[in-house]
Amino acid sequence: MNPIPEFGSYDEIEKKMLQRVRAAKLDEKILAIVQAKYEEELAQRNVILSRPDRKRLYQTVVKAVLDDVLGKLGE
Repeated sequence: MNPIPEFGSYDEIEKKMLQRVRAAKLDEKILAIVQAKYEEELAQRNVILSRPDRKRLYQTVVKAVLDDVLGKLGE
């Protein structure tokens, strides 16, 4: 018995799940959460950075957070 009969094969399930998750724009929501915390931390600590440094640090922070998330998938 197939628990999700409307999907079919594993590949079809994967495709549908990706479509639904992407449609929910979770990537944008995750980035918004990280950016809000990043901006909050900079403001609380009165950190002054040039625009390029601010962008580079943000990218580094986002990559580190996503690496942490990916690492937890393997646990």
